[in-house]
Amino acid sequence: FIRLVPQPVMFGFVNGLAIIIFMAQMDQFKVGVGDAAVWLTGSAMYTMVGLVLFTIAIIVFVPRITKAVPASLIGIIVVFIVVYFLNIDTKQVVDIINQDTLPGEELKSLSGSLPSFHIPTIPFTLEAFKIILPYGLIMAAVGLTEGLLTLNLVDEITGTKGNSNRECLAQGGANILNGFFGGMGGCPMIAQTLVNLSAGSRARLSGIIAALTILLIILFGAPVIELVPIAALVGVMVMVAVGTFEWASFKALRRMPKPDIFVMILVTLITVVLHNLALAVLIGVIISALVFAWESAKRIRARKYVDESGVKHYEIYGPLFFGSVTAFNEKFDVANDPDEVIIDFAESKVSDMSAIEALNRLTERYANQGKKVQLRHLSKDCINLLGNAEDIIDVNVLEDPTYKVVADRANA
Repeated sequence: FIRLVPQPVMFGFVNGLAIIIFMAQMDQFKVGVGDAAVWLTGSAMYTMVGLVLFTIAIIVFVPRITKAVPASLIGIIVVFIVVYFLNIDTKQVVDIINQDTLPGEELKSLSGSLPSFHIPTIPFTLEAFKIILPYGLIMAAVGLTEGLLTLNLVDEITGTKGNSNRECLAQGGANILNGFFGGMGGCPMIAQTLVNLSAGSRARLSGIIAALTILLIILFGAPVIELVPIAALVGVMVMVAVGTFEWASFKALRRMPKPDIFVMILVTLITVVLHNLALAVLIGVIISALVFAWESAKRIRARKYVDESGVKHYEIYGPLFFGSVTAFNEKFDVANDPDEVIIDFAESKVSDMSAIEALNRLTERYANQGKKVQLRHLSKDCINLLGNAEDIIDVNVLEDPTYKVVADRANA
């Protein structure tokens, strides 16, 4: 399924993701939770904006000096030091963690401990399984789709080729094992992946190091991380959003067909509005497939002539499938055709059940007129398809061993 994702859908997916990442940072310029949140004002807003721009400036200019250390890490450390030693009053990680803590409640912390193994305490009954299964399937489908899309994005950025089967097995196995330690199911984090890539990561070891670093932070480094200014993290994520956005898609707009432009914009809007990456990609693929079917349906043509024996020949060009059946039927003049008709599929192919049913109805129309229809130059797979449907269709297949059909020419 992921191999079927066309480029306009990938453009829309990546652009929508970049917009989501950027819009998510706007919440950090507010104070409060949910609908009660209001924009910062006065010195608090100026300080926040200034620190964000300072972080962005560091990320932009440091790579011109050195690439030995990730620019985003340098930006976070420098802003942290400036805020800490100058005692600047601005939002920190600890403020975000406790923004919804009620007065009198114990303050939350990033600190934690290693989880312990346990068997989930759920009833092992058919009723419980029926409740769990739909949610499990949905989470698996969404997780695998987003995971494989992330893999495609990484392949595109790094110019490598990942192993999608290994990715699926690893993700599924990790989520199963995760449940025995009280964890939540998940999938590859696109934002974190892009941060890793922007920092210069190119190997699987980077993901392992990131996981171990998060573990060390939770076990030992939480008191320091909680003091990191939110502005530094916002600056990093803004640059991630800028780097994620496919700016080349604007140049491609002049060359892209209108249906592809529509698909790209639609996928972007669905991603931004619904925040559902998997649904956006699915809809984009469906629309692209329908457009392809529509365009392919218009390619079917028929060359007609009557030979010296008075037999009328129809030479069919283009695929015969569900989308082209109507145009195919319109090519034949059943009432005025001679008693014998040959339909030549040397340049065509019978692709699906709709095509077989179209042939069935066509032969019935000729039979009702007392006329005979024969099919010629069908490829082997088409003959097998018709053979499998012999109970519902009655056609005569003329085989010409000296004539190579399209499907066989590549092997000749």
